Amino acid sequence: MPELYMTKAKNKKPSVVKPSRTQAEEAVRTLIRWAGEDPNREGLLETPRRVTRSYEEFFKGYEEDPTKILNKTFKDVDGYDEMIVLRDITFESYCEHHMVPFTGRVHIAYIPNNRVVGLSKLARLVDVYAKRLQVQEKLTAQIANTLNDVLKPQGVAVVVEATHMCMTTRGVHKAGTVMQTSQLLGNFRSDHRTRQEFFSLLRVQHAKF
Repeated sequence: MPELYMTKAKNKKPSVVKPSRTQAEEAVRTLIRWAGEDPNREGLLETPRRVTRSYEEFFKGYEEDPTKILNKTFKDVDGYDEMIVLRDITFESYCEHHMVPFTGRVHIAYIPNNRVVGLSKLARLVDVYAKRLQVQEKLTAQIANTLNDVLKPQGVAVVVEATHMCMTTRGVHKAGTVMQTSQLLGNFRSDHRTRQEFFSLLRVQHAKF
């Protein structure tokens, strides 16, 4: 039977009727026929099962609540209130327009306000949103807004750099192109020196390679 997912909570997946695995596998067989192949050919017999299992991994972010990842914080940092930066968080996501991959790196900075979060939680937050059908602009905003809403820091900055296969393997076929997006909140938006310090740190990192 189809599973009914219903929620109105912020940052969670939308209400959707999820088809059964059998229905999903039949949809894959239809796409194989659409491509001009025979889904009953020996090499393709197990493909529908493999595809549905891979989709469970590709889109597992719909099963997680990103706000819960940030719930555990630490206050015992001797009043530290300077910038915290985690660079080069790699990710893989899927374009919601063509359902092909885009991959890249996320750089996150925040200025704590009495609370800090474990660094691994920042990487997990990226994965929760990346493992959904996405556009890069939305991915950037979701990471920044969730950090801002849950930690309530003095400021948040997120930069995403990614290569999109919907542009490199189809359409205009422009290999090597990189899209950059950023979302700046709090002090990173209002204070020029804070913003400049953050982007200077990223430039120093790139200069090493």
